[in-house]
Formats: sequence, C-alpha cells, structure tokens
Amino acid sequence: MSKKLIITEKPSVAADLARALGGFVRHDDYFESDTYVLSSAIGHLLELVCPEEYEVKRGKWSFAHLPVIPPQFALQPIVKTESRLKLLVRLIKRKDVTGLINACDAGREGELIFNYITQHAGNAKPVDRLWLQSMTPQAIKDGFSRLRSGAEMRGLGDAAVCRSESDWLVGINGTRAMTAFNSKTGGFHLTTVGRVQTPTLALIVDREDRIRKFKPRAYWELEGIFSCQAGDYRGRWFDEKFKGKDEDEHARADRLWDEQRGIQLQQKCLGKCDVVSDETKTSTQLSPLLYDLTSLQREANGRFGFSAKATLGLAQALYEKHKVLTYPRTDSRALPEDYLPTVSSTLSMLTGEGAGKGHDEATLARYAPFAQHILASNWVAPNKRIFNNAKVSDHFAIIPTLQAPKHLSEPEAKLYDMVVKRFLAVFYPAAEYLITTRITRVEGEPFKTEGKVLVNPGWLAVYGREAQEGDEGNLVAVAAGEPVHTEELVLNAQQTKPPARYSEASLLTAMEGAGKAMDDEELRAAMAGRGLGTPATRAQIIENLLSEQYLLRESRELLPTAKAFR
Repeated sequence: MSKKLIITEKPSVAADLARALGGFVRHDDYFESDTYVLSSAIGHLLELVCPEEYEVKRGKWSFAHLPVIPPQFALQPIVKTESRLKLLVRLIKRKDVTGLINACDAGREGELIFNYITQHAGNAKPVDRLWLQSMTPQAIKDGFSRLRSGAEMRGLGDAAVCRSESDWLVGINGTRAMTAFNSKTGGFHLTTVGRVQTPTLALIVDREDRIRKFKPRAYWELEGIFSCQAGDYRGRWFDEKFKGKDEDEHARADRLWDEQRGIQLQQKCLGKCDVVSDETKTSTQLSPLLYDLTSLQREANGRFGFSAKATLGLAQALYEKHKVLTYPRTDSRALPEDYLPTVSSTLSMLTGEGAGKGHDEATLARYAPFAQHILASNWVAPNKRIFNNAKVSDHFAIIPTLQAPKHLSEPEAKLYDMVVKRFLAVFYPAAEYLITTRITRVEGEPFKTEGKVLVNPGWLAVYGREAQEGDEGNLVAVAAGEPVHTEELVLNAQQTKPPARYSEASLLTAMEGAGKAMDDEELRAAMAGRGLGTPATRAQIIENLLSEQYLLRESRELLPTAKAFR
C-alpha cells in the first residue's frame, strides 16, 4: 500500500501532527500509520559550502584569494544532526513512499529546510505543502484537507535559496576580507561580517558616535503660574513665529537660546494681568493594530524588558506547545477577509463558553466581559483596518486561537495577555478625548497650556488604568473675559541631550524602517517596506552581535564595543 511521507521542522510538531491525525505507531524517530510515514528534521540539517576544488583553507585567507564566488554551491550535512538526515533520506527512498508532504514551518526558512533535504536525497517524487496558521488539532486537520501543491510554493523556495546564497557570498567574502585586513600585522583576528548583521551594527555604531561627539547646548524655558477665580494653572511661553526645526534638530517653539531674552520676558510679564482664550476640540484615538512579530517584540521589550529572542521563544511556545496563539513569525498586522466567523468563535472561547475542561478560568474571567460586549454589540464586521487580504502576506497577524490557555508560565502569561488585549481592543470603538488649548497673553506674550480629558474610553477600557496613566487631566475653568494674574514666572535652565542609545525595542524599529534615510533614491525605494532582516531573523541577528562581542547589553541598552568601532 502506498504512503506519503510527512516531514516537519521539529520533533515536537511531528508529535502534534501524529496526535491530531491519529492512527500512528511510533518507531524510534518516526511515526507510521496506514496512509502516512511521519518524521522530522531538527531545524537545518544541511548547510551551503564551497565545493572542495574552489575552497581556500582558513590559513590562506588573504586578499589574493578574494572574492570567493563558486560556480555552484554544494550542500554539506551538519555533523551533529547527520543521523537524522540519513533517516529522512532512507524514508524518502522507501518503495512504498509515493509522495512527500512538506510540513516544515510555514515560511521561507521552512521551505529551505525541506528543499535542501529533498535536494540532498535526489527526490523526484511529487510534493504537497501543508500550510498552518495555528497548531490546534482542528487547524491541523483543516490544513491536511487543503494541501497546496509543491509547484505553488516554487517562488518562496527560490527566494529562500537566494537569501541563503546571498548570505553566504556576503558573509564569507566580507568575513575573510575583514579578517585579512585586521590580521595583516600578524596573528589571526577573526572579524565576522554579515549581510544583515553588519548594517545593523553600523546603525548602533553611528548612534554611539553621535552620542560621543555630542556637545550639549544651554537653553531656557519660561513657565508661568497663573491664578483665576477657579484656581491656578501653568503655561509655558512659546514663539508664535516658530516654523519648524529647519536645520537645528533641537529647535522647539518653547525653547529660548538666550538667557537674557528669558530674563527680559520674565521682568516684562511678572505680576501683570491679562485674559485667556480657550480652544476646545474633540479628538479620537483608534486602537493600535494587531501585532506582528516585530511590534510584539518591541512592546514586550519596552514593558517587561524581554529580549527579542526571549519574546520569539515565548511566542513560539504559545504557538507550538500550548497552541493558544497563531503563527508568530509574521510581518502582517491584518487578518484575512474571510476570517470573521473564526474571530467570533475565538471571542466566544474568551467568554469561557466551550473553553473545555482544565483551562485557566481566572485568565478568561479577565477577558470575558470585553469579549461578551464585542459579540453583543456586533462589532465584528467587515473593516479594512482589521480584515484586509492586501495586507496579509504568508501569514496574518498574531491573535489567540480557539484553544483556551492552560498552565502558562508567568512570562508566557504576560505575552498571551498582551496579544489577547490587543485582539479585543481592535474591535472596540476609538477613545474620545476633549482637548483644550489655552493661550494666556501677558503683555502680548503668549503662554500655552494644554489639557486632555478622556470623555469616552472606547478601546482603552480593555486596558483599564494602565492605558490612562498619561491622562493630563482637566484645566481649571476661566470665565469668558475674566482677567488672570501672573503669580510667578520661573526661568528653567536646561541642556540639549544626545540621542538615546538603542534598546532592543528601538533597534527593532530602526531595523524595520532601515533605508528610509538613504540618500540614493533607487536604494531607498528598494528598501521600502523591507528593512533589515525579517521578523523571524531580527532577534537572532541581535544575539549574534552580542555573542561575537560587537555589542554589550547593559540594563536595556545596547552598547557597541571597541571591536565594533574597528
């Protein structure tokens, strides 16, 4: 009887597939049923190498032997996992195996892992592709009911090979050139270079260089305390003729660069009376978009100090082990347009209905009122901001699955809470504020005061008090035409500050938007929407820079070393 061989990227995923499909018997490192043979890789099993006849040995790295551009690449087994590769090759070549199913992670790297294995095995059997968005048993069964053809994924496979070969060419040649340069006075000083890691390092070194060269400049701010019948309020002097920063990045409308000018204003206005004008308008604030991996890593670093690598690991565990989140290695922040029924079912799970036995009732109890309100208000409706096929790539935004959470660790629970609250908030209406801008004119000099009052919390209700900490509060009322008295004027001496050092959160933002500041218009256009690395690789790039001692992590800051500057 003919069978199909299923190859997953990790042993844990193979075990999940065996449980979901049922009918499998385990044989050491593979499973078998009446219709399938099922086994796994252990991540990458093969790596690119230069063919032996073109390779230059490590001791002969010099400019004379560069560049290294082989006419073709060879694949070499990774020694520590070679036994698993031999098993997969044996299974691929079994006579009763008539076709293969690629069940590696649904992304470019998963495509590469599978394609390298089949290339090494010389496979000519037909290939289907399993493409999963979540790891729940039902999602797995649904995925097998609509397998894609291997030919359909050819473009993604080619892109994976291009990425792999370009990384090899840039990495090998850059590393050998820089090592040769740094070793020219003797010894062997390995200096690694990478297509993504080196420009990322350049961002950090450039920022540190600007910090070291920064010379602080003194400036002053004039703050007034004004009294009216209802009480006191504060306002800051500002230049009404200010038109923007121009060439001075530190210029602001409320900054005085001349202390004498500040003293003159202070003397001119102190103790004087004048009237105020208030302009009040409503302002709305939409909820943030759903998470992609980079925005999740950025916020988890800012809120909890999680490294990008730690956040990816937690998200991967919530996806693979607990099956409570959808696929995390995504760059999309929208959902497919046909996903409304699934969203409604997910909200029903969050209310506690149909959540199954053994789930964490206390966790769901926090979300239930909001999920119920969304369903009762019929807020799950077509909305291009949330459901938009044009903004969905290989995977959609990270959202909770139909699986209720059980036995999450504290860090896992924190990350799950972030994703669920973002998911709930995106369906709520906008938050509404009443913003009052008050101009107090004293002897013709303007002082600005701003007040912001939350009128309707909208989506902020999901976050409770934590989202309202920045509320600036109401202003004391001033009756129309009522004169106010300038009680006190304080001239505060300040200094300009250098740019902040990168944290992992701000570095991820810089990597995501890299290229926007490039002078070359063609390169800038090529980088648009791309950035450095991918959501799946940025965390590892940062870790590589740390392990190569190009960076040091101090608290939440990333500092370049002397080696990085060299």
